[in-house]
Amino acid sequence: MTRIQDSNPNEQRNATALDDVVELLAEHGFGGMAQAIEILMNEAMKLERNEALGAGPYERTVERRGYANGFKDKNVKSRLGELNLRIPQARGVEFYPSTLERGERSERALKLAVAEMYVQGVSTRKVAAITKELCGLDVNSSQVSRAARQLDEELEAWRNRPLTEHPYLILDARYEKIRHAGSVVSCAVLIAIGVNDLGKRSVLGVSVSLSEAEVHWREFLASLQDRGLHGVKFIVSDDHKGLKAAREARFTGVPWQRCQFHLMQNAMAYVPKMSMRKQVAADIRSVFNAPDRNEAERLLKQTIAKYAGSAPKLAEWIETNVHEGLAVFMLPAAHRRLLRTTNMLERVNKEIKRRTRVATLFPNEASALRLISAVLVEISEEWETGKRYLNMQTEILGTV
Repeated sequence: MTRIQDSNPNEQRNATALDDVVELLAEHGFGGMAQAIEILMNEAMKLERNEALGAGPYERTVERRGYANGFKDKNVKSRLGELNLRIPQARGVEFYPSTLERGERSERALKLAVAEMYVQGVSTRKVAAITKELCGLDVNSSQVSRAARQLDEELEAWRNRPLTEHPYLILDARYEKIRHAGSVVSCAVLIAIGVNDLGKRSVLGVSVSLSEAEVHWREFLASLQDRGLHGVKFIVSDDHKGLKAAREARFTGVPWQRCQFHLMQNAMAYVPKMSMRKQVAADIRSVFNAPDRNEAERLLKQTIAKYAGSAPKLAEWIETNVHEGLAVFMLPAAHRRLLRTTNMLERVNKEIKRRTRVATLFPNEASALRLISAVLVEISEEWETGKRYLNMQTEILGTV
């Protein structure tokens, strides 16, 4: 007891908590593990709050940044059983226990896992068994069905949330296989990414449909505007079928940047000899890397003239298409590198592909939309809470 009396209050509380844990385990063996973990976690969260506040309970100190504000009960399921936790609250400072933040991220991941199995048509009984095996949670089939319904509601609310001003809009499309009328067909997945006036990225929307390309794009862009998207000054995308007409109808007069990476890839189809590819790529790249629009136009004319004799079809294609990749020169120099291609969506599509290849074949459009939406919510949340993507203090230079 002398050691405890001589130590500071935090150490006394730690020692008391440990004594309680030892006593529990001595009396109940491993049967008392859940309660023991409760004690340790509750004590750890209180200590973490003290650290965030800069002071312990009733302690007067110049380092104090806020005040304790009671506790909030929360039941958490674990491998050891249900834990009855008391979450410390605070005022005057932002605080949430880091242990629970990690737990909630895992909970979201579990929702995605359930969604993936649900998408594949796995019976709720099998899902419950898998969840028990993987997570140590005893979940019955009705709970899985309820979780799936709740997930659908959450995703629907996210897809229809209000939007604000986004000067930059990046559009992309990918395709997933679904079963339709007894056949396997490609289903278009349209994704919109925005950069707001603070320079933060977010996923603005997603749509999955078998409809005609232009109709689908037009309806998708209209839905973004209906939800409040405005202030778009610059659009980046590849040359997707149907997008041009839809974009011109819904965002009339907004400058469009065709993805330079895809332009380079498309050009290679018109190079008559393999031995010419490296030089053609270098010439087009020099156009894209020019310091300003005037120099880019000069290099473009030079490149067209260079191949007019040896590769006339290539020269014609360059003259018709490459200028669509030069709109980016209207932007501040610091923005050009990040907005001259749709490469910012590479990680997004990679993550979607990683998840959807598990399903291999979706039973319908709704099931594809469910899983893809869940992935995009996670990515968008990460972007919105992370560092800004662009410094928006500089202004767009003007029209092309």
